[in-house]
Order: sequence, then structure tokens, then C-alpha cells
Amino acid sequence: MTTWDPKNDLHRYLQTARDALLWKLDGLSEYEIRRPLTPTGTNLLGLVKHLAGVEAGYFGEVFGRPFGEPMPWMEDDSEDNADMWATEDESRDDIIGLYRRVWQHADATIAALAIDATGRVPWWPDERSEATLHQVLVHVIAELNRHVGHADIVREIIDGAAGLRDGGLNLPSGDQKWWEDYRNRLEETARRAAQA
Repeated sequence: MTTWDPKNDLHRYLQTARDALLWKLDGLSEYEIRRPLTPTGTNLLGLVKHLAGVEAGYFGEVFGRPFGEPMPWMEDDSEDNADMWATEDESRDDIIGLYRRVWQHADATIAALAIDATGRVPWWPDERSEATLHQVLVHVIAELNRHVGHADIVREIIDGAAGLRDGGLNLPSGDQKWWEDYRNRLEETARRAAQA
């Protein structure tokens, strides 16, 4: 029988999503990881930078354990969306290294606190700004997975790579022809449905 341990279970889901996000950058050029591929500028390295700030805030400031490195793009006077893209001076290694250091800080907070420990989320409305570690873990996992979904789509647009991790696609095992036929069938179904 499996032992129920909510904090460890949630932490495992958090780490799985972190790993999936970083895997989306593997094997791509500087241009490819920075390239904005949606009308709102979504790009892979920007997603990593954004999520470094998310985890630093939720597992740092919220519980009175601030992350010890400055993130100037998170200041009130910073440009809108400054956390969603990397400048020319911010390298892939800089952003990924920062995110890994944020993980260490977040993991230390998760390890140190009880699942029902409370903190205050200053950017949430006052009436619900008090939150437990459990609530924060659920919130961050949901946000992280939402952005990993964005990364899935961006990476697939770049080079067709898809799935949860290298060697574990969690997708049907069809070859390129199978996927082309599948996509064409969906396109035809969509056209027929629109005409009906």
C-alpha cells in the first residue's frame, strides 16, 4: 500500500513540470529558444525566466524567506512583460542557472515548512491573501504546468519535438506519415463540421 504524503506528492509533481520545461530547450539554438512564436511573444527562454520569478515569489516572499538574488525585471518600475523574455545580455546559462537556484531555494522552503504553514501572498486580494503551503504548491504547480503546455506547443512549432520528456513522449508512437495523416484527418473533420 502506498503511503499518503501530500507534501511529497505535490513536490514530485512540481519537479516533474520543472524538468519538462527545461527539456523543451534542449538541443535548440539561441535564436530558437528566444524566438517569439505567438502574437503575445511567447518564447521558451522567457517562460523559464518568468517561472523563476514565480517560484522565487511564492516560495520566498510569501513565507518570509526571500530569495537572495535580485530580479530587476520583477520591480514595480520595470517594463511590462520584462520577465517574459531574455535580453541579449541574459544568456541561456544565466536564466537556467537562476531557475535552478530558485528551485533550491523553493525546495528548502518546502522542506522546512509544514503543509499547513501559512504565508501571505501580497499580490492576491486581501480577503484571500493568507495561504497555506498546500495552497501555494497547488497554485504554482497549476501555473507551471500551464506554461509547460505553452512550451510544448512552441517547441512543436520549432522542430516537431513533443512530449513530456526525452524518451517518454506520452503520445501515440506513430511515425511522421501517421502524424501527417492524423492531422489531415482532423483538418478535414473541422472543415466538414464548419460546413454542416
